[in-house]
Amino acid sequence: MTVTEDPAAAGRALFEAGAAVAGSMSRNAAVLVYPDPAGRAAVRLEDRLARSLRAAADEAVEVAVPRERARAGAVLAFAVEHGVAVARSGRPVRADGFFSPRTGGRSAADTVTEAVVAAARGSHDERRIRHLGYLLAEVASSPDLDAALVDRALTLAAGLTWRQLVLLAGVGRRDRSPLPMTPLAEDPRGWAAWGAREDLADLQRAGLLDPPPVLPRPGGAALPRLRPADLRLTRRGVLVHRLLALGFVRDDDVAAALAELAPPA
Repeated sequence: MTVTEDPAAAGRALFEAGAAVAGSMSRNAAVLVYPDPAGRAAVRLEDRLARSLRAAADEAVEVAVPRERARAGAVLAFAVEHGVAVARSGRPVRADGFFSPRTGGRSAADTVTEAVVAAARGSHDERRIRHLGYLLAEVASSPDLDAALVDRALTLAAGLTWRQLVLLAGVGRRDRSPLPMTPLAEDPRGWAAWGAREDLADLQRAGLLDPPPVLPRPGGAALPRLRPADLRLTRRGVLVHRLLALGFVRDDDVAAALAELAPPA
């Protein structure tokens, strides 16, 4: 049967194209979103979430740029992966109307998924795509999050580098992995350390991390030196950390970012 004869084949093909970014997991995700009616899968995806992801895949099949197509398939596959994990943890898919059609026939879930797929397609640093997919699964099981709040989180995250997201992940897990106590240099000599320090300062200026940047004191008095251990997530930072599931950033990525921020003297 060709794609033309089987409308679902095009959507499955989009998921499978995601293997270029997400690996073979994309093919397994396609099976859950487009299940064989005669099959008995050991794992299943909740019907409302599956329908939403299926609709997004069907809409994205016309993406012509191969790498953008792969990113679109990958972000939906990562949503499936995390959706299964969330369900296994005992968190059901929300039943508050998030998946119900509104005026024009589209649901809030459709709006959010379209925005996430668009963000993934434009993510040249493809390490972000996993967490954009996880966002879809998080929102699908979180009745306290609406489409407007998700749009705010996506806007906040859009301007952040991967290293900035990893730094947010590191601050967010300080309870299980304490941050360094050594004060940071205000103007590191090496370019890599300087860039990491600028990324951190931008997070402070954006209101994602406390304390905010320290303003110069009258008379040129010495400023207190910032230590990584002093950093805390703000309410904005918590929003980005939660929705992008930054708790799942790998420990070695966090360690690498902290090492760039405060390299050995």
